[in-house]
Amino acid sequence: MPSDAQPQDRLNDFVVKFANVNGTGSASANALIMKAIFRSGVPVIGKNYFPSNIQGLPTWYEIRVTREGHMARAGRVDLMLAMNSETYAADVREVAAGGFVLYDSTWPRSTLLSRDDITVLGVPLARLCNERFDGVRNRILMKNICYAGAVAALLDIDLEVIRTLVTEQYAKKPKLAEANMAAIGLGYEYAKAHLPCPLPFKVARLDKTEGHVLIDGNTAAGLGCVYAGATVGAWYPITPSTSLMDGFRGFCERLRVDAATGERNYVVLQAEDELAAIGMVIGASWNGARAFTPTSGPGLSLMNEFLGLAYYSEVPCVIFDVQRVGPSTGMPTRTQQCDLLLAAYASHGDTRHVLLFPANPEECFYFARDAFDLAERLQTPVLVLSDIDIGMNDWMCPDLKWDDAYVPDRGKLLGNEEIEKLTKFQRYIDHDGDGIPYRTLPGVNPKGAYFTRGSGHNKYGVYTEDSAEYQEVLDRLTRKFEGAKARVPKAVLEGPGTREVGIVSIGSCDGAVREALGTLAKAGIAVDYLRVRGFPFGEEVEEFLARHATLFVVEQNRDAQLKSLLTLETRVEKARLKSILHYDGMPLTADFVVQGVRAGLAAALPRAALAR
Repeated sequence: MPSDAQPQDRLNDFVVKFANVNGTGSASANALIMKAIFRSGVPVIGKNYFPSNIQGLPTWYEIRVTREGHMARAGRVDLMLAMNSETYAADVREVAAGGFVLYDSTWPRSTLLSRDDITVLGVPLARLCNERFDGVRNRILMKNICYAGAVAALLDIDLEVIRTLVTEQYAKKPKLAEANMAAIGLGYEYAKAHLPCPLPFKVARLDKTEGHVLIDGNTAAGLGCVYAGATVGAWYPITPSTSLMDGFRGFCERLRVDAATGERNYVVLQAEDELAAIGMVIGASWNGARAFTPTSGPGLSLMNEFLGLAYYSEVPCVIFDVQRVGPSTGMPTRTQQCDLLLAAYASHGDTRHVLLFPANPEECFYFARDAFDLAERLQTPVLVLSDIDIGMNDWMCPDLKWDDAYVPDRGKLLGNEEIEKLTKFQRYIDHDGDGIPYRTLPGVNPKGAYFTRGSGHNKYGVYTEDSAEYQEVLDRLTRKFEGAKARVPKAVLEGPGTREVGIVSIGSCDGAVREALGTLAKAGIAVDYLRVRGFPFGEEVEEFLARHATLFVVEQNRDAQLKSLLTLETRVEKARLKSILHYDGMPLTADFVVQGVRAGLAAALPRAALAR
């Protein structure tokens, strides 16, 4: 073992990364290790880096074991499971000094894996499985499970926890459970007999995961749509949002099927393209259903024309944009926050849309509910912007709470009795001064009928090309948008709010920024942090920007899109905003934020001011 091996204080604080070949069934083994650590009461997060092509290409899965409960990528690797010989060189370079590499020593590769400051561990995984199992495919699958056993020994994970997980997973297939436990035993016993077990960093039982769940953002959002009362989902498959619709469909099959008749009380439609999908959503919403579509940047681009129709004709609908790397096809399986401006001003003409920015799967669940309520309250499209990191990675979140007392906010929706009392229904008149008119649903009462127009119309819903009448409608839409500032989720403040330096950020940057705040504080740099959760920006955002002399805007795109929105939509002076931009497609790390703040503050403020 190298002399600079990892110190003992790394108990429950390390990173394990699995380098595999896509399509070999490694996901089950990797998930087994993460769940076993979670079941041991230790906080974990999992990051999946996978190719956008079919099987046979490299794939990686990274588990951060974090006793402090950090939710960002660590940016280092302490134990690398090098299971793909084609990526050995790159995988070994990622390992931190004093770290370890485990590989399949059935085929010795000591030269390829050579590095003076790390320890190489070999387990003959293929040989062990070839001797124990029959069939080529079965041996490949069991080899992955076998390395899970070796990792369990190296990290001192309780085998009983793993046995319970395997039993649960294969409850209806006892022979498969038995085979998996046999493979785990092979790796475990070999590691115990031949390797330094446990490693200097290991798992020790804690009690920090009680009341929490491991879940990805797309699954949480799909469940949130069911909770919100959505009954119609239309989409065109696109990475990385397809699993959101898969989740919605799966939950509906459990919760929205009449037990007596078997009738499905929901509709899921796969459209021919994204434009058709949003058209279906608008039609269903116009008819009174709560309808949505999940997509990503390329799909959102195609939806622009219909989004303008929904905005101008004031039809509520919900869009989930799980952002990925662009432009064009970009890197479909890498993460970014590059759709902010596209989403905020989607469609031609003067349009501004309500946006929600969840930071984790928990907020994906609750913001799904909020999005539908806001869409109907404001009678407008609402877009929920997550990203691949949130949508497709595994997060530890507090248990999601389903409130049976929740009643959907349908907004200013007139029922039959209310319509009957009217002398005449006029769709776009602002009776209350908040920019929001009353609406009706088709088929409720003939007196509530009106012609829905995407062309120029006046406040009575009648076609017009009169300049004053057209401008009156647009001015009312502006009042409605301004009123949305008090309705979107408020920004979250970390710190007293009176320090010289402030950070503004959104979405999945949150975990890295929060971790960075602790590192900066230890260095004597005190920073306030405001996480924006909705657009249009509320007054609390204006106040935060006004109170801080130096402001860093942390976001994951090249062109500083959040900074641009703040400049366009608030009173802040552009020169006071300093960008920290991360856009390589990998999830943001705390170190990147710390380095950005340090660089920005160099010679900008006296140290005494920073510590205030």
